[in-house]
Amino acid sequence: MSAPHTDVEQVEAANTAFYEAMERGDFEELSSLWLTPADLGVDEEYHDPADAGVISCVHPGWPVLTGRGEVLRSYALIMANTEYIQFILTDVHVSVTGDTALVNCTENILSGGPAPEGSEELGPLVGQLVVATNVFRRTPDGWKLWSHHASPVLAESDEEEDEDTHGTPS
Repeated sequence: MSAPHTDVEQVEAANTAFYEAMERGDFEELSSLWLTPADLGVDEEYHDPADAGVISCVHPGWPVLTGRGEVLRSYALIMANTEYIQFILTDVHVSVTGDTALVNCTENILSGGPAPEGSEELGPLVGQLVVATNVFRRTPDGWKLWSHHASPVLAESDEEEDEDTHGTPS
């Protein structure tokens, strides 16, 4: 077993690699960062790989996705429909216990859709604030994603801010 500070550094690197693969639209790299049945010592000849060591993912506003097939299809869909995406991670906290690691962070996301028809420019850029929990598991090939759960942070409305500045509880 490696030293605790080394584990934290390795998990941070795996977490960063996940977001960087998304930014580059590198589906092969992203796929390699998720647990596989082989990582769990499951013989794929006798088990459905989609059900083995079930990985899971919750994108903001989506239902729970389970199994490699569903999870990786969702990322392929997102990548195919997102012209540009950038993640600026803040409030990153890593904790490691044995062969499991938990990363909590805030994803400050800037994204843009496809260009309007006949235009070479990006579609409109949209900013979004999301909190995420990424669960990693130690494998012989390093730390791999077991679960990703992201939830939007609801922005306060101007009305709520006005009430707060006038001393009225919201």
